[in-house]
Amino acid sequence: MKKLALLFVLLILFQAALTSCGGKPIDELAVCVGPNPTTIDPALNSTVDGATLIIHAFEGLYTLDKTGTPIPGQASSYDLSDDGLTYTFSLRDGLKWSDGTELKASDFVYSWNRAISADTAADYSYMFDVIEGFNEGTLNVTAPDDKTVVVKLYNKTPYFLELTAFPTFAPVRQDLIEANGDAWATKAETYIGNGPYKITEWVPSGYITYAKNENYWNFENLGPASIKFVLMEDDSTILNAFQTGEILFADSLPNDEITTWSDKPEFFKAGQLGTYYISFNVKKAPLDNPKIREALTLAIDREYICVNIGQAGQVPAGAFVATGLTDADPKKEFREVGGDYYDPYDYEGNVEKAKQCLIDAGYPGGEGLPTIEYLYNESSGHQLIAEALQDMWSKIGVKIEIMSQEWNTFVETRKNGDYSIARNGWLSDYNDPISMLDMWITDSGNNDAQWSNAQYDDLIKQVKSSSDNTERMRLMHEAEKIIFDDWMLSPIYYYVDIYLQSDTLRDTWSSPLGYKYFMFSTLK
Repeated sequence: MKKLALLFVLLILFQAALTSCGGKPIDELAVCVGPNPTTIDPALNSTVDGATLIIHAFEGLYTLDKTGTPIPGQASSYDLSDDGLTYTFSLRDGLKWSDGTELKASDFVYSWNRAISADTAADYSYMFDVIEGFNEGTLNVTAPDDKTVVVKLYNKTPYFLELTAFPTFAPVRQDLIEANGDAWATKAETYIGNGPYKITEWVPSGYITYAKNENYWNFENLGPASIKFVLMEDDSTILNAFQTGEILFADSLPNDEITTWSDKPEFFKAGQLGTYYISFNVKKAPLDNPKIREALTLAIDREYICVNIGQAGQVPAGAFVATGLTDADPKKEFREVGGDYYDPYDYEGNVEKAKQCLIDAGYPGGEGLPTIEYLYNESSGHQLIAEALQDMWSKIGVKIEIMSQEWNTFVETRKNGDYSIARNGWLSDYNDPISMLDMWITDSGNNDAQWSNAQYDDLIKQVKSSSDNTERMRLMHEAEKIIFDDWMLSPIYYYVDIYLQSDTLRDTWSSPLGYKYFMFSTLK
């Protein structure tokens, strides 16, 4: 048996102590990470801003440190069987929910099975498919006693600890859900978590206030007495709130302000494991024709978008899986090994190929093609990209009508497939390329393209059933190639995370997954 013992407990306590020592305490920290969340039910959320709200109120068996490395959360340690298939987690002593109710190992058993239930319809249910019993509808996750969680996997899963830190794997309260249905996650009084903070006030379209959870195991090392998540969507309004000191952290800013702010100490830029891309609804004409999708993909001037609109060092994308994710050889990136599926810098050459694609599709110069709608969520940057795409595609004869929706409506529209072309983006959920590939299996709740490919599904199944990392990577490269054989999406650039943070604020960070952490924040 392999034992990861109390050393990790000491590490997290030491880390928390480091982040909080020397700084001045904060009575209330006001920040903005986005507008009204679509949902903050851990099982149902699939957005980065929603995840930030969730990780302040909930915690899984493991959590992530500043580098994205899994460290003990609700579990103090785990044993791993010699064959690498059985994890036995030991919960910390005295764990409680934020209302003081005892938290038990059985809460994890309930919550994980709820997440894969068809009645829940969680977008991320497929993430549990590494656990034995997933295919039968009941996970092989047991609680032999109140402090022990035993998980049996189908195959060795090198990223399993990272999964246990993912918001969908957080425990939720069965009694509250059964009594309130989906509404449990919409009100302060029923949104009971087990994480560092708890919601005390919720004003829709206004703000959500969190207070320290006195029942959290690491309460003594927490930062602000309260965190006020101000809910705003308009970039200019957010910037104004930052400039006036209403908020000390802004997760976005107007596109035309990026150059102005880029040299200021309040401007931060961090790497992210993700890709900004375009979703095609492959079931809706004329996007049901792969040649049309290929033409639209090739006719994009990615350098122009990165330099003139992104303005923060975004890199033109020639594939979907983002830079930063490692391959079988840890010294090489998956992207380095896989290469590009088209030259993202050869705009003129790509345009000529795009024109030929339209000829091959029977629409020379775009003749006969109907006007196609491009949908994006309200944001100055997304709007500028939409307008640029409209112009670029017009040069090959494709007419585009652009439309915007507010965030919550947009997410539902795209998820339901009620669009033709839509802005999209994906941040990896952990450091393994499968996190950017298994979302495209036929039954995935995150498959906004409505795409289905039996060969692709089979390859992903093989990846998840293999314990040979070299074989896994080879299969994932094959799977990514199918994406571009079918041209079912169009990458634009690899993400860079930009945000504004007051120069008085410290011990706050953004993870490579895009989550923002304020639970240990202090002031200079």
